[in-house]
Amino acid sequence: MGKAIATHRKARRDYEIIDTFETGIELKGMEVKSLRTRGCSIDESYARIYREELFLFNAHIPEFPQASFFKVDPRRKRKLLLHKKEIQKLIGQTTQKGLTLVPLKIYFNDRGLVKVQIALAKGRKSYDKRKKLKDELAKKEAERAISRHHKYQDR
Repeated sequence: MGKAIATHRKARRDYEIIDTFETGIELKGMEVKSLRTRGCSIDESYARIYREELFLFNAHIPEFPQASFFKVDPRRKRKLLLHKKEIQKLIGQTTQKGLTLVPLKIYFNDRGLVKVQIALAKGRKSYDKRKKLKDELAKKEAERAISRHHKYQDR
């Protein structure tokens, strides 16, 4: 993966990630130039399948300041490009198992193309989030204790 433009920081806390997919995104006008200036937010965005096509909703790509025309709505829905077989697989999993599609990251790949990493995810309950944070904190404390112990043994 290349340089990250925007990340969904709360996604891994709020959702249990089951599978991830790399998709292309259909952009218009000066949106690519706007992304190169790092002006993007996907914190409130989500992906949906509509008429056997995959779309990204509510992602904010601001207007490019120097654009004289080709101005588009910053929060418009954008088509995500994925193979038909993968979309069919996602349709089955999102309808039957109650899973959702969450964008994790927007980035430029090695060839300079804009890609979106989406995840097939299951929502976490609030008590699951607290348990996850508690486990992570306990793990960090254990690692600190071990590193402190090794630090004093080396003297």
